[in-house]
Amino acid sequence: MRVFHSDSYEVPLPPGHRFPMEKYRLLREALLERGVLSPESLTESAPCPRQDLARVHTPRYLDALTHGTLTDAEQRRLGFPWSPELVRRFSAAVAGTLDAARAALQDGIGGNLSGGTHHGFPDHGEGFCVFNDIAVAIRVLQASRDIRRAVVVDLDVHQGNGTAAVFTGDDSVFTFSMHGENNFPFRKQPSHLDVGLPDGTGDAAYLDALALHLPEVLDSAGACILFFQAGVDPLTEDALGRLSLTHAGLRARDRLVLEAARQRGIPAVLTLGGGYAKPLSATIDAHVGTYEVARALFR
Repeated sequence: MRVFHSDSYEVPLPPGHRFPMEKYRLLREALLERGVLSPESLTESAPCPRQDLARVHTPRYLDALTHGTLTDAEQRRLGFPWSPELVRRFSAAVAGTLDAARAALQDGIGGNLSGGTHHGFPDHGEGFCVFNDIAVAIRVLQASRDIRRAVVVDLDVHQGNGTAAVFTGDDSVFTFSMHGENNFPFRKQPSHLDVGLPDGTGDAAYLDALALHLPEVLDSAGACILFFQAGVDPLTEDALGRLSLTHAGLRARDRLVLEAARQRGIPAVLTLGGGYAKPLSATIDAHVGTYEVARALFR
């Protein structure tokens, strides 16, 4: 299983900023320390070329990011202050998802220890998402004719509004988002299938809903590749969650998705998505769990 990372790109954030940028490094270290991944399976991704980013993002937005001309309102919406390091870091995360997708097409599975930035729109970023890595990867692979059809299974606690917007009216990409109905973003964009869940859903109801809808999604998609936005913010301990899933529930979720992909012969791409637990160690443990499930299924 080949896995890509970009946590060596340091991003200066103000003291007390709530985004846990350190989780990417901590996750990579935990996966190595616990023997889930070997050093040989890890590769650092370089920043994504502009021409690839431009398959999804507008020239004006890319110029504003390149030259640091985002307005104060745009930076507030993004959730980050602009810096060249921020742009390089998130550009490398996009390349990591593209690298992981190419690995998945060869090996059956690939992972990015970042990505899943599903609030990235063509002309702006929001919710800590500078670019939309999954959308860029799909468009690049379609342009190179490596794939024709893709499915996005987005199980972050927040609806994948940016991804839904990018692929509106595009039958070659099936977008599925199962999320907290009362959580951010409060104005949802219509995916091909949206399943909004109430606060406090819990493991049993969550897994029942996923088991009900996932076969329909995969049958409808007819996809050559599956992008799994495996955010762990549905976790009970998550500060931004509210769906009240346990670690065992998240592992069962991951197993449902990845086993369905394996059984159908659909290459699967893991992207990290959200995770904001307090303590942060709960988030790290949940992300490790996703990779332990993947390793067990795709030995």
